[in-house]
Amino acid sequence: MLDIKRLRDNEAEVREGLRRKHSNIDVDAILALDRERRHLLTEVETMKSRRNTVSKEIGIRKKKGEDVAAVMAEMRELGDTVAALDQQVREAETELNELWLTVPNLPHASVHEGRDSADNKVVRVVGEPRKFDFQPRPHHELGDMLGLFDFERATRMTGAGFPLYLGLGAKLERALIQFMLDLHTSEHGYTEMSPPFVVNSASMTGTGQLPKMKEDMYHMPVDDLWLIPTAEVPVTNYFRDEIVDRPLPIAFTAYTPCFRREAGAAGRETRGLIRVHQFDKVEMVRFVDPATSYDELEKLVGHAEAVLNALGLHYRVLQLCSGDLSFAAAKCYDIELWAPGHNGWLEVSSCSNFEDFQARRAGIRYRNADGKPTYVHTLNGSGVALARLVVAILENGQQPDGTVLLPEPIRPYMGGIDRIKPKD
Repeated sequence: MLDIKRLRDNEAEVREGLRRKHSNIDVDAILALDRERRHLLTEVETMKSRRNTVSKEIGIRKKKGEDVAAVMAEMRELGDTVAALDQQVREAETELNELWLTVPNLPHASVHEGRDSADNKVVRVVGEPRKFDFQPRPHHELGDMLGLFDFERATRMTGAGFPLYLGLGAKLERALIQFMLDLHTSEHGYTEMSPPFVVNSASMTGTGQLPKMKEDMYHMPVDDLWLIPTAEVPVTNYFRDEIVDRPLPIAFTAYTPCFRREAGAAGRETRGLIRVHQFDKVEMVRFVDPATSYDELEKLVGHAEAVLNALGLHYRVLQLCSGDLSFAAAKCYDIELWAPGHNGWLEVSSCSNFEDFQARRAGIRYRNADGKPTYVHTLNGSGVALARLVVAILENGQQPDGTVLLPEPIRPYMGGIDRIKPKD
């Protein structure tokens, strides 16, 4: 969340940031609640101070044998008033906190203005699209030919949007996960974590999924637990309500399945693996010094790109405009792969700097150079997400004979095979 003092002291700046993010948050209501809460606090503290002073006087007067009955009756009435005001303060604080949690992070000054994804800017394009001398097939056709998936039975056992991998399809998914974890730990300095796949509401609130995106999440109300939409949630909450006692930056990488209710637009994107409710992902999370967080963001993007460069895939990097930023992000880059069978770009990574927005919500601090507890900056990025990576590998690697040529770095993880062949 934002610092409430930032709104009090820089109201115009906050209003402008919310305008750039196309947020309709009622700033006037927040300011009115904040003024009411502070007024009530001042009033109740004044009364408590008077009660303490008079209580001491009562003791002195009693020792002198004076009649204090009237004063004590007045103090009882004052006590009832204080109790009522304390309740009003709690109610005002609860209402203000609930409203404040719905306020998004503000765009960084370097983020260009725009309304939606149509206004995002291409930062760079890496590689060239493969030229085919035959009509490239979409991944779901290739998967059927090669015996890699069974979407029909998956739908029967669970429902639409939950993929089932078979044989070399399952092995390819596992091979890519292992390849990415090895790359990030051995070459990029991340510590691997295997976190829970369910979290509590406090964790979801800490990273900003609650309350904003409640309807997109899978909730288990009996236990008040949530299936994670991304490993960002448990990994970032690793330090929740702590003062970090080790040098920054700290970097974790984790594989988890991810669960999201939203199914995307109707049509061809609902076929196969492109838009699903459950998918695998290798995530990167960094806890960094605020002074270096934007340098760290560029480093994070480079780590995601390293996966795609190693696999020899054609991709582009986009900087998101102000209106397309997520609720919690101050700045974000998306990385998209070219999928020739789909004839379009597929997002496989979002790399975001949240500044201290998540850290404030989750209570994650470190001691700065002066030894003062200060909120860290948090960053996260997909490193990268499947199943769209699988889509791109299959569609870019397909051959005229129906086989799929595999990128060299994952062949050792596939038992040494260099291609996937059609099933008999």
